[in-house]
Amino acid sequence: MLVHPQFDPVAFSLGPLSVRWYGLMYLAGFLAFLWLAPRHAQRMGDVRWTRERLDALLFYGVLGVVLGGRLGEVLFYQPQYYFAHPLEIFAIWRGGMSFHGGLVGAIVAMLLFARREGMGFWQVADFVAPLVPPGLGFGRLGNFINGELWGRPAPESLPWAMIYPQVDTLPRHPSQLYEALGEGLLLFVLLWWYAGRPRPKGRVSAVFLMGYGAIRFVCECFRTPDPGILSWLTPALSTAQWLSLAMLLAGAVLYLYARQRPDSSFSSTQG
Repeated sequence: MLVHPQFDPVAFSLGPLSVRWYGLMYLAGFLAFLWLAPRHAQRMGDVRWTRERLDALLFYGVLGVVLGGRLGEVLFYQPQYYFAHPLEIFAIWRGGMSFHGGLVGAIVAMLLFARREGMGFWQVADFVAPLVPPGLGFGRLGNFINGELWGRPAPESLPWAMIYPQVDTLPRHPSQLYEALGEGLLLFVLLWWYAGRPRPKGRVSAVFLMGYGAIRFVCECFRTPDPGILSWLTPALSTAQWLSLAMLLAGAVLYLYARQRPDSSFSSTQG
């Protein structure tokens, strides 16, 4: 039986400053974006994605993801706690980020960026979509290191079942690793391949929404659900599953709508 290593959440300290693994995982995700973005632009033949523009896009994205992710955690999952302890809202180094809130924040950030740069929203969104999954994977590794968001009880016969001593002595699914592989690796391979050819505007974004929604929905079956504000709808589905179903539906509608558009996210962005 595997036992969670109980990592120290602090990677290292510099005097009074403690650098946490969770923050380093976010940094790794942003660095992955900076490494992949110019390679993606090059294979698209899009000369408008200069280094300066990519840096600006990352700046907007960081703000959108962090602010949206934290507000999503506050509003979607733990409103009673955070409204009772408002100063805790700012303690993002302790973890507690909602992907679905981060997605809303990222959409707002891309809208502002596109307006500033005189670009179409779908040009930006389709470009960004395949660059997101590595950051999601790193974030899930951060959850695993922190020993948070553990899985549901698993059969003792499961070779990789893991005990989380801070929870109890039951073998559990290491759901953080499931999500790292699904949301990170699998979704990246799918989107990187799909975005490698000309597609109608909005199609790559639609595949991202459907792909993430499906993977997250399945992974939630192995993860101890967070209560959330939608848990009252039915005990069979978690709040994250309801939000993921909404992503699936939105992605399907967008995919069908984009099918009717003759313009491509490749040809329309070439300079």
